Amino acid sequence: MKVTQISSFIENRPGRLHAACEALAAKGVNIHTLSLADTAEFGILRVIVADPAAGKAALEEAGYIAKLTEVVAVEVPDDAGGLAEILAKADAASLNIEYMYAFSTAADRRAIVIIRFSEPDRAVEELSARSVNVVAPVELFA
Repeated sequence: MKVTQISSFIENRPGRLHAACEALAAKGVNIHTLSLADTAEFGILRVIVADPAAGKAALEEAGYIAKLTEVVAVEVPDDAGGLAEILAKADAASLNIEYMYAFSTAADRRAIVIIRFSEPDRAVEELSARSVNVVAPVELFA
Protein backbone atom coordinates (compact mmCIF):
# COMPACT_ATOMS: atom_id res chain seq x y z
CA MET A 1 0.00 0.00 0.00
CA LYS A 2 1.34 3.41 -0.95
CA VAL A 3 0.89 6.71 0.85
CA THR A 4 0.31 10.02 -0.90
CA GLN A 5 2.67 12.81 0.07
CA ILE A 6 2.48 16.49 -0.80
CA SER A 7 5.69 18.11 -2.06
CA SER A 8 5.86 21.89 -2.22
CA PHE A 9 8.56 24.37 -3.16
CA ILE A 10 9.09 27.07 -0.56
CA GLU A 11 11.33 30.12 -0.78
CA ASN A 12 14.14 29.98 1.74
CA ARG A 13 13.30 33.19 3.58
CA PRO A 14 11.76 34.03 6.96
CA GLY A 15 8.06 33.36 7.34
CA ARG A 16 7.51 31.16 4.28
CA LEU A 17 7.39 27.83 6.15
CA HIS A 18 5.09 29.35 8.75
CA ALA A 19 2.79 30.65 6.00
CA ALA A 20 2.61 27.22 4.34
CA CYS A 21 1.76 25.53 7.63
CA GLU A 22 -0.77 28.25 8.40
CA ALA A 23 -2.43 27.68 4.99
CA LEU A 24 -2.88 24.01 5.87
CA ALA A 25 -4.14 24.81 9.37
CA ALA A 26 -6.66 27.35 8.06
CA LYS A 27 -8.29 24.59 5.99
CA GLY A 28 -8.23 22.09 8.88
CA VAL A 29 -5.48 19.96 7.34
CA ASN A 30 -3.44 18.27 10.06
CA ILE A 31 0.21 17.46 9.32
CA HIS A 32 1.14 13.95 10.47
CA THR A 33 4.80 14.13 9.48
CA LEU A 34 7.03 16.33 7.38
CA SER A 35 10.48 16.79 5.96
CA LEU A 36 12.11 20.00 4.82
CA ALA A 37 15.20 19.97 2.63
CA ASP A 38 16.72 23.28 1.70
CA THR A 39 19.20 24.99 -0.56
CA ALA A 40 20.29 28.63 -0.48
CA GLU A 41 17.22 29.87 -2.37
CA PHE A 42 14.37 27.39 -1.82
CA GLY A 43 13.29 24.35 0.13
CA ILE A 44 11.19 21.32 -0.62
CA LEU A 45 8.53 20.73 1.99
CA ARG A 46 7.23 17.16 2.03
CA VAL A 47 4.18 16.52 4.19
CA ILE A 48 1.91 13.61 4.85
CA VAL A 49 -1.63 14.48 5.84
CA ALA A 50 -4.85 12.47 6.13
CA ASP A 51 -6.42 14.27 3.15
CA PRO A 52 -3.70 14.94 0.54
CA ALA A 53 -6.07 16.50 -2.01
CA ALA A 54 -7.31 19.06 0.55
CA GLY A 55 -3.72 19.78 1.60
CA LYS A 56 -2.58 20.29 -1.97
CA ALA A 57 -5.53 22.59 -2.65
CA ALA A 58 -4.83 24.62 0.51
CA LEU A 59 -1.19 25.15 -0.47
CA GLU A 60 -2.06 26.04 -4.06
CA GLU A 61 -4.72 28.48 -2.88
CA ALA A 62 -2.02 30.17 -0.79
CA GLY A 63 0.21 30.51 -3.86
CA TYR A 64 2.50 27.51 -3.46
CA ILE A 65 3.37 24.98 -6.12
CA ALA A 66 2.33 21.58 -4.77
CA LYS A 67 2.53 18.09 -6.19
CA LEU A 68 1.18 14.74 -5.00
CA THR A 69 3.77 11.96 -4.87
CA GLU A 70 3.50 8.27 -3.98
CA VAL A 71 5.75 7.10 -1.16
CA VAL A 72 5.93 3.92 0.87
CA ALA A 73 5.58 3.84 4.67
CA VAL A 74 7.52 0.98 6.21
CA GLU A 75 7.49 -0.17 9.81
CA VAL A 76 11.02 -0.40 11.16
CA PRO A 77 12.10 -2.18 14.33
CA ASP A 78 12.81 0.62 16.79
CA ASP A 79 16.20 -0.68 17.87
CA ALA A 80 19.83 -0.67 16.76
CA GLY A 81 20.08 -2.20 13.29
CA GLY A 82 16.35 -1.98 12.52
CA LEU A 83 16.78 0.38 9.59
CA ALA A 84 19.83 -1.51 8.30
CA GLU A 85 17.70 -4.68 8.20
CA ILE A 86 15.02 -2.99 6.08
CA LEU A 87 17.61 -1.42 3.78
CA ALA A 88 19.29 -4.81 3.28
CA LYS A 89 15.95 -6.18 2.05
CA ALA A 90 15.52 -3.20 -0.29
CA ASP A 91 19.06 -3.78 -1.61
CA ALA A 92 18.36 -7.48 -2.13
CA ALA A 93 15.41 -6.47 -4.34
CA SER A 94 17.54 -3.88 -6.21
CA LEU A 95 15.18 -1.08 -5.17
CA ASN A 96 16.36 2.48 -5.78
CA ILE A 97 15.71 4.93 -2.92
CA GLU A 98 15.43 8.59 -3.90
CA TYR A 99 14.98 9.95 -0.36
CA MET A 100 13.51 9.04 2.99
CA TYR A 101 12.57 10.44 6.38
CA ALA A 102 11.25 8.88 9.57
CA PHE A 103 9.08 9.39 12.61
CA SER A 104 8.12 7.44 15.70
CA THR A 105 4.49 6.80 16.59
CA ALA A 106 5.05 6.67 20.36
CA ALA A 107 7.74 5.69 22.81
CA ASP A 108 8.44 1.94 22.70
CA ARG A 109 5.88 1.34 19.93
CA ARG A 110 7.32 1.57 16.42
CA ALA A 111 9.21 3.71 14.01
CA ILE A 112 7.95 4.48 10.51
CA VAL A 113 10.22 5.33 7.61
CA ILE A 114 8.72 7.16 4.64
CA ILE A 115 10.62 6.12 1.52
CA ARG A 116 10.39 7.48 -1.99
CA PHE A 117 11.33 4.62 -4.30
CA SER A 118 11.82 5.14 -8.03
CA GLU A 119 9.35 2.24 -8.49
CA PRO A 120 6.87 2.44 -5.59
CA ASP A 121 4.58 -0.35 -6.82
CA ARG A 122 7.46 -2.78 -7.19
CA ALA A 123 8.84 -1.68 -3.82
CA VAL A 124 5.57 -2.54 -2.07
CA GLU A 125 5.51 -5.94 -3.76
CA GLU A 126 9.18 -6.76 -3.09
CA LEU A 127 9.23 -5.57 0.52
CA SER A 128 5.98 -7.33 1.36
CA ALA A 129 7.38 -10.55 -0.11
CA ARG A 130 10.38 -10.14 2.22
CA SER A 131 8.16 -9.86 5.34
CA VAL A 132 8.50 -6.09 5.69
CA ASN A 133 5.39 -4.43 7.12
CA VAL A 134 4.34 -1.87 4.51
CA VAL A 135 1.94 0.39 6.40
CA ALA A 136 -1.39 1.36 4.83
CA PRO A 137 -2.51 5.02 5.15
CA VAL A 138 -5.44 4.08 7.35
CA GLU A 139 -3.08 2.27 9.74
CA LEU A 140 -0.56 5.09 9.58
CA PHE A 141 -3.04 7.66 10.92
CA ALA A 142 -4.77 5.38 13.46
